[in-house]
Amino acid sequence: MPGADAGRGREHIARVGCAACHVIPGVPWPEGKVGPSLEGFAARPLIAGRLQNEPEALAAYVRDAPAFTPQSGMPPMPLSEQEARDVAAYLYTLQPR
Repeated sequence: MPGADAGRGREHIARVGCAACHVIPGVPWPEGKVGPSLEGFAARPLIAGRLQNEPEALAAYVRDAPAFTPQSGMPPMPLSEQEARDVAAYLYTLQPR
């Protein structure tokens, strides 16, 4: 994503606690199991099984998932637009093994 920093994205993921619900490669703890593993996220065609996996959609989704999937268990996250773009950039580094 232009203007986004994947390294900062990993830091934001750790700070806001995304790994409390998701297994996220590169974020070693706590490896939550409530949400899906994000391993291989970059190769997935859809976000949450509903939205095209595109950078702007992903940044908006990680910031406010209930706005897109009201039944989602994922809460709105305390991320600025730039931080959400950084998170998206990090998620796009997660290739399948």
